[in-house]
Amino acid sequence: MNIRQVSFDHPDAVKLDDEVQAEYHERYGDGGDATTLEPSDFEPPHGLYLIAYDELGRAVATGGWRSQDSNGEGNEDGDAELKRMFVIREMRGLGLARRMLGALEDDARTAGRIRMVLETGTEQPEAIALYTSSGYEPCTKFGYYREFEASRCFAKTLNP
Repeated sequence: MNIRQVSFDHPDAVKLDDEVQAEYHERYGDGGDATTLEPSDFEPPHGLYLIAYDELGRAVATGGWRSQDSNGEGNEDGDAELKRMFVIREMRGLGLARRMLGALEDDARTAGRIRMVLETGTEQPEAIALYTSSGYEPCTKFGYYREFEASRCFAKTLNP
């Protein structure tokens, strides 16, 4: 598996984002994640976007983080917000999400971020299991979906 840094608007990132949006629609019955994201959100040193490629060169997993500071939506100074963690169906269960998560945490820590935060939902029990088994704990809700009942927010301190 080859994990590469790409821009959020890279064609492979756009393709995988379309797939994750379709899965959100399938699970939640809405139009997908309405959180506003810009390619510049993921530009180092204020963020990072990664894609994992298999041995055939297919884009099979994605994830990114973006800097967040106190903003009136529940974030705290020093937050790194995890976004668009996704593994295509046929590659699930192989540890790709855990590898991606570790790479993103390492990069956010190196960039001086204090805490990794994420928002997921009740219809994504696999995601909740990944995050809680990786040391994430429930935290005060933040972001676009903070007032939605199905929203679940988690945080992990990024120790130096």
